[in-house]
Amino acid sequence: MTQALLVIDIQTDFCPGGALAVPDGDAIVPGVNALMHDFKEIILTQDWHPKGHSSFASSHSGKAPFETVEMDYGAQMLWPDHCVQGSAGAAFHPGLNETLGNIVIRKGVNPGIDSYSAFFENDRTTRTGLHGYLQERGVSTLTLVGLALDFCVYYSALDAARLGYRVTVRGDLCRAIDLDGSLAAARDKMRTAGVSLA
Repeated sequence: MTQALLVIDIQTDFCPGGALAVPDGDAIVPGVNALMHDFKEIILTQDWHPKGHSSFASSHSGKAPFETVEMDYGAQMLWPDHCVQGSAGAAFHPGLNETLGNIVIRKGVNPGIDSYSAFFENDRTTRTGLHGYLQERGVSTLTLVGLALDFCVYYSALDAARLGYRVTVRGDLCRAIDLDGSLAAARDKMRTAGVSLA
């Protein structure tokens, strides 16, 4: 088994009506469910923030969502409170067949560091454990789907390529936030990194 499917952050808060909704985010759920039947190894990721997480604008006096602040590890986009541990918004989308997943990787659990990538937190050194899990199983090829294409899917794809995996991002099974051209920039950087955009 050398192939795995990485299903990124298909959670209620990232779907229409959620705290940080990705436009049309729920539309990918049926296609992702169907694709999961083509893989034996399926990893689901979840944003899993404690209350008062440092990436929340509400944790910074006078700051609004989508402003940027400097953290110890560099620039950090501030977000509305979302995917708070144990909340309804942090749950997987109710239509997602999460029972097909082999493991759930939770990220953003450290209150002082955000985590877009499924492999590393935003300090770029703290690992989530996903790479070790895949290495133990001999996985060398990854297909990525989920939310949002220009943030968590993008960072996960870049890290996967940097770690030596063959990476395909299924653009039809992703949706993007697209802040100030972030989608086009993400696509360009993924292509440059050798990620296949299908």
